[in-house]
Formats: sequence, C-alpha cells, structure tokens
Amino acid sequence: MSFKKIYDALHGFIRLNDLEHELIDSEPFQRLRHLHQLGIAFLVYPGATHTRFEHSLGALHLATRIFDSLFASEGQPFETAYWRQIVRLAALCHDLGHLPFSHDAEEQILGKGGHEAWTLQVIECDALSSLWTKLEQRFPSHTPREDVQKIAVGKHRFANLSPWEELFSEILCGDFFGADRVDYLLRDAKCTGVAHGLFDFDQLMEMLCLVEGERIVLGIHEDGMESCEALLLARYFMHQRVYQYSSVKAYRFHLKRFMTTLYEGKDYLENMNRYLALSDLEVFSALRQAAKDVHAPGHLDALCIFDRKKRFQAIKWIPKILQSDLIALRTELDLSPQQMDWNLALHPDTSMGVNIPVRARTGEIVSATRYSRVKVSLEQPSWIYVLPECASILYKKLQYVSET
Repeated sequence: MSFKKIYDALHGFIRLNDLEHELIDSEPFQRLRHLHQLGIAFLVYPGATHTRFEHSLGALHLATRIFDSLFASEGQPFETAYWRQIVRLAALCHDLGHLPFSHDAEEQILGKGGHEAWTLQVIECDALSSLWTKLEQRFPSHTPREDVQKIAVGKHRFANLSPWEELFSEILCGDFFGADRVDYLLRDAKCTGVAHGLFDFDQLMEMLCLVEGERIVLGIHEDGMESCEALLLARYFMHQRVYQYSSVKAYRFHLKRFMTTLYEGKDYLENMNRYLALSDLEVFSALRQAAKDVHAPGHLDALCIFDRKKRFQAIKWIPKILQSDLIALRTELDLSPQQMDWNLALHPDTSMGVNIPVRARTGEIVSATRYSRVKVSLEQPSWIYVLPECASILYKKLQYVSET
C-alpha cells in the first residue's frame, strides 16, 4: 500500500494511503476546498478563511490518534486494521454533505435532516463507487460503504449500531471528545486569532481511556481532568467570542436570508449533481450580482453584506421577551419584516460541566464531579436584527418592555 502526505498548518504532516488519497481526489471531497469552515465569519475575522477540506484532514488525524491510543494492544475483539481504515475514511466523509458556507443557512434550507442526510447520499454517489469496490475486495467479509456511513454520522441517524460501532462513531463525532469537535475548536481559534479556543489537546489524547459498563464509552484518566476542563472552557469562550459574536451573527443573518431566497424555486436540492454544483464561490458570485441590481431577489441582504454601514445590528437579548412584544415594537417603529427580524430563544438557561467517567489512580471508575467543579452556561439568548439607524431606539424600547 503506497502512502502520500499533506502538510497541515495545525497538525503537521498527515499521511494518507492510496484509498484515502483516491477519496481526497474525488470531486465531492475537492468541493470542500470551497466551503468555509466558519461560513461568512471571515468578514469579521480576516484569518477565518480555512475550509472544510483542511478540517476534514485534521479530523482524520485526530481520530486516528485516538483510535491508536485506545487500541494499541493486540487481541481486540474486532478486526483492528479494517475498523481503523473505516474510522479514517469516515472522518474524511463526515462533512461531504454541507451546504455552501457550512451551517449558516442549513436549518432554513435543509430542515431537520441537515447536512448529515446529504452526507449519506454523497457517500452513495457514483464518484465514490470505485473506492467502496476496492475496499470490498480488500475486506470481503465486511460492508465498508455502510460502515463508513454509520461512523460518519453516528447514532443520531442509525439506531442499530453495535457497541463497537457506537464507540468508533464517538471517537469521530462525540459531543465532548470527538475528533471533529477538537479539531474545529483548535483550528477556528488558530485562524481567528482568538486564544480562548486553545487547550492542551496532546494531554487530552494521551489521557483518554475506555470505560466498560452497559456499553463501552470514552473516559479520561484522573490526570487528564485539567485538559477536559480546558476543552470545556475553550468551547464556551469560542461560542461567546466567535460563533455567537454579534457582528458574525449579523452577517450570518443576511447570508441566511439571501441563500434561502437563492434556493427557493430552484432545483438545487433535486439531485446530487445539482446539490454539489454549488459552493461558496457560486453563492458569493450571486451575492455580488444581487448587490448591484436593486431589482434582484435578495438585493437588500446582498447589499448589507458588502456595505458594512448598511449591515443590520444584531442585538443579543437575554431577558425573556415574547414574540407579540417584538411584533408590537416593529409596528411602532413602522418597520417591515425585511427591516426587523428575530430568533427567539427556545431553550432555558442551563449549565454544563465535565460529565464523563473518570478512571481514578486506584483504577476505580468515578464521576467527573469528584474532581471538577467547572461549569459553563449554555444560555440560548434571543437575537434581534434591525436596520442600523433603528438599533439605538429599539434597544431602549426593549429595555422598557423587559422592565415592565
């Protein structure tokens, strides 16, 4: 088996075998070069031009590190070489179904199925069929395409995962330790220059362990608790400073409305070829054209993206507020739904700590709460978007409504 290597700015050299290289050379994967990891956030953070392409390589690298750390010894109850290969390919495939600009307009255009439903379809497409045929020839007793699908999207889409399949998927896309999350936090922090997102991932990788109970899950050795707390804090601060930053939210608001208009009445979701035909390049071109044409659908939002003075203000509102109050305020200010809109918080304010099993130095498995008191807020604020010239007066009226 031949190997090639790619140099990554975050992880250094990443080695790839012939099957992985074939996947990377495919048209669906090359499209990831033109999907920004942080969507349109590069208009706020100039360094945030990194893509799903490099993130997927990083996820492969970290998933492999975790796999090798956990299963270094011989005599595993599964075919190690096969499942290691499946985890690596799943890491490369897990983002193939993303829309242009990643998550920015996903909910409005794709609905509950999200990009994961399209990821499953892309894995089935003709462009990748020869890859799965070669895998079937190398591992004739397995079903590699189906196994990659399972690991790439996990138990949220597959209810019949075996305990080991569930664990392999957790290595890639687990909510806390997953290679996907670890890579994007580190990469987003590096590219935006926000140091809050950095943490000691080397220690985290070394301290992971398996915990067996009703099912097999990822746990952490007692000596790795500090790295877990650092990961939790990095996640919190990146949400506050980047993902939920008001200027980023405002640009995403305009892009979401524009892309929803762009996709309406078109056949971009009708088949795989049409879906994959759009990347950030095509959407950005459409934005530029719409910004110049006052009669073009989505003109206002396109104009606001290119002219910062016209960009709506995104007001983060934590106090509870009713939709009826916002409708009344919009009427009072004589604004249309195009000039003032909102997303109301749907979830109550809760907190999150390091909630994972810990292997103590004595060998005992205990709750992380024995060692950690660190908790972060998971508040879901409401966001209100309004014409910039109306932002100040709207803010004062919001304060009055909340106080009364």
